[in-house]
Amino acid sequence: MAKQKTKKFRGSRTCGRGIKGGRGAGLRGGRGNAGLHKHKYMHMLKYMPDHFGVHGFKRPQSVIKDDKIINVGQLEGRFPGKKDIDLTKEGFDKLLGGGKVGGSLKIKVEKASQKAVEKIKEKGGEVKTLETIKEQ
Repeated sequence: MAKQKTKKFRGSRTCGRGIKGGRGAGLRGGRGNAGLHKHKYMHMLKYMPDHFGVHGFKRPQSVIKDDKIINVGQLEGRFPGKKDIDLTKEGFDKLLGGGKVGGSLKIKVEKASQKAVEKIKEKGGEVKTLETIKEQ
């Protein structure tokens, strides 16, 4: 059996590479991840098995329009002193039933929750939604 290279060059300082041969990235077989498909292939298989290829699945994003909403309790703060409020002109799409209603209001909006409509009708107001406008 032949002598192994490491045994052979113990104490020789350059290990047979000459003075310049062991300098720089040449000693490492390239910089960084160079050679992972060639001379560093076994290292890649052992220590970085998921390095190459596409992993996972990215769900396609659907284009969903988010409604711009406002709660019943915010109406008096946003529109002080107004009794007739057109929320579609103000940039709102839906009226929800959170909060308390101060007085009677007439509101025109694209959509409204059942709770919001009930709260406003209790105080003597009315809500006109897109569905009720179509019916008339």
